[in-house]
Amino acid sequence: MFLETICINQGKVLNAAAHIDRMQHTAIHFGFLSPSLPDLFSMLPAALRNTKVKCRILYRETLLDISFEKYQPKRVQSLQLVEASPDYLFKYADRKELSRLLEQKGDADEILITRNGLITDTTFSNVVFRQGNHLFTPDSWLLNGTKRQQLLREGSITEKRITREKLHEYESVYLINAMLDIEDAASVPVNCIIP
Repeated sequence: MFLETICINQGKVLNAAAHIDRMQHTAIHFGFLSPSLPDLFSMLPAALRNTKVKCRILYRETLLDISFEKYQPKRVQSLQLVEASPDYLFKYADRKELSRLLEQKGDADEILITRNGLITDTTFSNVVFRQGNHLFTPDSWLLNGTKRQQLLREGSITEKRITREKLHEYESVYLINAMLDIEDAASVPVNCIIP
């Protein structure tokens, strides 16, 4: 079973084409036809039409569940580096492997996963590092998220090999996903990344 998380902000479905593309790519890889998305706005409860909404879609050959909830951002002020190689090339609904890794966070709010010393992602986001006026995202991601792809297409961020040994070269790290953009300021100072 697979999961797609789509941001609906003030009644507008954001980056829908990228989500549909990822669903189709996933379906082709696993040998099934991707289900079509319905008109999500028409399904949105009236009470959620003037806010930021997290739309969760569970699917395989059919749409298994569609849910909507008011978005509440996760507060992250510190990250614990954790070396691991989880299989998250596709957005699986089963997140047990990531949940087990999160148990290693210690006193930090979230983990930043490294694979062979290369920076990848947190358990719920891609990452973008600020170095002066430049923004870089690791070329060693776990999941090539839709927001990451969008920012790369727009030229707002650049891919770069980022290792745990080079983290000191950056000032802060932004957490990005379908619900979080760089301007949402969900950032953590690099000195709050625990080795």
